[in-house]
Amino acid sequence: MADGKNSDLPVRTASAVVMLAVAGGALWAGGVWLDLFIILVALAALWEFVRLISRATPSGAVRVAGSLAALAYVGLAVWVLLRINNVALMLLLVGTVVLVDIGAYAAGRTFGGPKIAPSISPSKTWSGLLGGVIGATIALLAYFGWGGAAAGYRNFSGLPMVFELLPFGAAVAVVAQVGDFLESWLKRRAGVKDSSNLIPGHGGVLDRIDGLLAVACVFGAPLLVIFPHWLAR
Repeated sequence: MADGKNSDLPVRTASAVVMLAVAGGALWAGGVWLDLFIILVALAALWEFVRLISRATPSGAVRVAGSLAALAYVGLAVWVLLRINNVALMLLLVGTVVLVDIGAYAAGRTFGGPKIAPSISPSKTWSGLLGGVIGATIALLAYFGWGGAAAGYRNFSGLPMVFELLPFGAAVAVVAQVGDFLESWLKRRAGVKDSSNLIPGHGGVLDRIDGLLAVACVFGAPLLVIFPHWLAR
């Protein structure tokens, strides 16, 4: 008999294909269609965020404060994504987080080892975090190695690019994991496995973009200041 994870594999695969098609179509269309896609995804994630906070906190005052904090958090990430007028940078932000997740999953499943914070997220291991660092660094190497100076890369140390970008890959992986831990902590307090069941086989929207929200907030806003030519409307 197939286990739980494998039994819903067709559903998970079909959902993943649909998500990729919709996201890719919005990115290809650009303009108002991409903006609309980002806003709709953000609204769904914010609804799930507030829902988790409501279930995780007994105090009305704490719920209001938490909901306002969630609004500010998601709102900043949305502002960053809506302001980007550079397809390559958008792909870099999303692709880096995706490779962090893939690297963390692959390394964690392959090597296992000590848990980072078992009381919050029992599946997260230090080996998984290292895999996430490698995944993020690969994404940065692909972007800056391909774009070079045009992508904003300057070699200041004289070291090979991989050694210059590795600390940034580590920082992105850590921030993405912190975003994941934040949601995991809320879900445990709320007593739920997923943020919702909006995406068949994958849980909720927040489950898919928790790391992206954190990365967009921490790194996206400074990047837009450093590279103003990436600013759009």
